[in-house]
Amino acid sequence: MQKIVEELKRLISFKDTTSAGDIVLIAAKEPKMLFYAYVNKIERDSTRRDEWWHVHFTLLSVPLQKMTWTLRTAQFSGQEIFTMGGEERFVKAVDFDENGETQSSAEKSGKTSSPLKRIK
Repeated sequence: MQKIVEELKRLISFKDTTSAGDIVLIAAKEPKMLFYAYVNKIERDSTRRDEWWHVHFTLLSVPLQKMTWTLRTAQFSGQEIFTMGGEERFVKAVDFDENGETQSSAEKSGKTSSPLKRIK
């Protein structure tokens, strides 16, 4: 999963934080999945002593699907890879510019070593 996350960070510009209204990328190695979700809201889980949050997502799929995961801040902001049901997961908000586009760190620095090219 670490290799997948490293490659994603080269291809996509991510935010350091995640808030309601953000679009996040969710990745898992098993079962293989890579999809976007809209963050509807983030609510504190008051039943736990430590800081855990109910993160409400809408998967951007057809049909749209709603789900809620209970996560720590480091887990829903891409600071750590975590497990659910014994399988690794990664969640991080995508950083869109004012035109609604995202730009990889390689493109920002002018070094486009990826075989994927942006179409404008």
